[in-house]
Amino acid sequence: MKLHDTLTGQKRDFAPTGDTVKLYVCGVSPYSSAHVGHALSYVFFDVMRRYLEYRGYRVRHIQNFTDVEDNIIAAAQRAGTTIWDLTEGYIREYFEDMDALGVQRAHEYPKATEMVPQIVEMVQGLIDKGFAYLADGDVYFRVTSVADYGKLSHRTLDGMMAGARVEVVAGKEHPMDFALWKAAKPGEPTWDSPWGPGRPGWHIECSAMSLHLLGPGLDIHGGGTDLVFPHHENEIAQSESYTGQAPLANFWLHNGHLRLDENKMSKSLGNLVTIREALSQVGPEALRLYLLSSHYRSSLAYSAEGLAAQARSLDRLREAVASPRTGAAEGGKLDAAPFRERFLSAMDDDVNTPQALAALFDLAREINRLAQEDGDIAAGQETLRELAGVLGLSLEQDAAAIAGAEPFVDLLVEVRQELRAARQFEMADRLRDRLQDMGVSLEDTPQGTRWRIRSGGQ
Repeated sequence: MKLHDTLTGQKRDFAPTGDTVKLYVCGVSPYSSAHVGHALSYVFFDVMRRYLEYRGYRVRHIQNFTDVEDNIIAAAQRAGTTIWDLTEGYIREYFEDMDALGVQRAHEYPKATEMVPQIVEMVQGLIDKGFAYLADGDVYFRVTSVADYGKLSHRTLDGMMAGARVEVVAGKEHPMDFALWKAAKPGEPTWDSPWGPGRPGWHIECSAMSLHLLGPGLDIHGGGTDLVFPHHENEIAQSESYTGQAPLANFWLHNGHLRLDENKMSKSLGNLVTIREALSQVGPEALRLYLLSSHYRSSLAYSAEGLAAQARSLDRLREAVASPRTGAAEGGKLDAAPFRERFLSAMDDDVNTPQALAALFDLAREINRLAQEDGDIAAGQETLRELAGVLGLSLEQDAAAIAGAEPFVDLLVEVRQELRAARQFEMADRLRDRLQDMGVSLEDTPQGTRWRIRSGGQ
C-alpha cells in the first residue's frame, strides 16, 4: 500500500510504526452547520480507516473539535449565548450529519476547552526550551528557532513574507511568529495560566491533543489542503520542538477542496451548501458516492447535476446486488476475482477511489449481464457487497420507504399488467411513466415485472 506524503511530495510504501495505526484528523470549528466540503474530508478519512482495518490493521482514530477561537467567540456574541452552548448545538448537528453519511465515529473527539491543562504544560515546555517567549500576556512561538520551518508547505520565511500582508504586532520578534497563548480580552472566555488569564492559540491544541492521546510519532496526520499552511506547518514546528523527535507524522495526507462556482467551499467565504441541504436532494449513499468519485487529492466541483448522476450510478450497484440468485449455471458462473484484484490494486495506490469504483461498476455490469442469461451470480454479488462496504456503501434501499410504498406500487404494477393484457398499451405506458416520475423503475422479465425505488427519486 502506497500513500502520497505531502511533506516529501512522494508516494511511499505505508507501514505503521507499531501495532496500531495512529491516525489524527483535524476536525471542525463548530460555529455553524457542517457543509459538503467537510463531508468530502471526513468521508475520505472514514474510507482510509475502513480500508486499513479491512487490510488487517488496527487503527486508533482521533479527531478534534476546535471549540474556542475568534469565529466562535464572535458567533456566540452575535447570538447572545455562550461558546459552550453554541458549540454543543453544532457538535450534535455534526454527529447527526456524519451518522447519516455512514462516517464511523472516531475513537475520541477531544475539545480544545477540555485540554487546557495539557496545552499550558506544552506551552511552558516550549518557553523553557527557548522556542517560545512571553509578550504582554501573549505567548508566541519563535519561528526563527526552527531551521527547517516551512518544510511541509515547501516555503521559506522570506518566501512567506514576500508579497504577504503580515500584521505588525507589538512584542513579536518576527512577523511570522504565531500565538500559542492569547491574553484575556474583555468579553472573551479565559483560563488561568502562568502568564495570566487567557485562552489557547489555534495551532497548539492539535499538538497537545495528538501527543496526549496518541503519543509522539503519528502514522497518519490528515486534513484539508487548506490546513497545510499555517496550521499543519505550525503543528510540526511546535510538536517537534517540544518532544525533540521528528517527524511528527510519517505521512501527511491532505484532501482537495470542494468547489462551488469555481471557489473553495468555505464558511468564511459564505459560499457553501450544508450537508443537510445536499441530503434533501439525494440519499446519503448517493452523496457519499459523489464525494468518492474524485481522487481525494483532487478538487471536486459541486453541482446538483453531479449529485443526480451519482444517484443513478448508485441504482446500478443496487440493482446488481438485488438481482435474483437463481444459482443456475446455464449462463455461466461469474468469476469475481479479477474485479477484487482491480479494487485492491486501486485502493493500494494512494486510496484511488475512482478506480476502485470503476472496478465495482464493471462487476455490477457483469452481474446484470449474467443475470439476464440465468448465470450463477452469487459470488459476484457477495464480492460487490463486501467491497462496497469497504467504501461505506451498504447498497440497501431505505427499508422504511420501500415498506410504505410496496402495497401501492404492487397495485399499480398489477393494474399495468392487466392493461397490457387487454392491449391498452398507451394507458400501460402512461402508468409506467408516472411511476418513473415518482422514482420507481419497472423491469419486465420472463418471470414478471420487477420494481425498485431509485436513489434520490430521479
